Amino acid sequence: MSMPGKLTVVEGARTSAEYLLNSQVGFILRKANQRHLAIFAAHIDGLTPPQFAALAKLYEVGSTSQNQLGQLVAMDAATIKGVIGRLKERKLVSLTPHPQDRRRLLVELTTSGRETVEKILPLAQRVTEQTLAPLTPREAETFLRLLSRLAEG
Repeated sequence: MSMPGKLTVVEGARTSAEYLLNSQVGFILRKANQRHLAIFAAHIDGLTPPQFAALAKLYEVGSTSQNQLGQLVAMDAATIKGVIGRLKERKLVSLTPHPQDRRRLLVELTTSGRETVEKILPLAQRVTEQTLAPLTPREAETFLRLLSRLAEG
């Protein structure tokens, strides 16, 4: 007899030698990402992670094309266009025609955008530290190195 609210094993359940979701890389990455996003939301109010990524990369590299920015932050053209549009509405970035190619737009931080990034960068560092807190410094270094290899394929 099972207790209310408890899961019970049903007949025909798979054995541990078979596929188990909880041990799959995609499932574990999704859970880790959910944890990271919760930490991000607790520290950084008013910006989504993609918006923060765009602002932080612009702060790092300076003015760049919308397409290049999308590539730098791993967003497709439609996604970066939406992110830039929302940041422009908030007056955190500006768009100007590219001097050599009028069909392209350059994205750059406004003064308000630069001030916002400078205020948020220390918070973002805390997000990273809290995300990696269950690991030792050496484990964190190894984890980031291996995760980067997975990301680059």
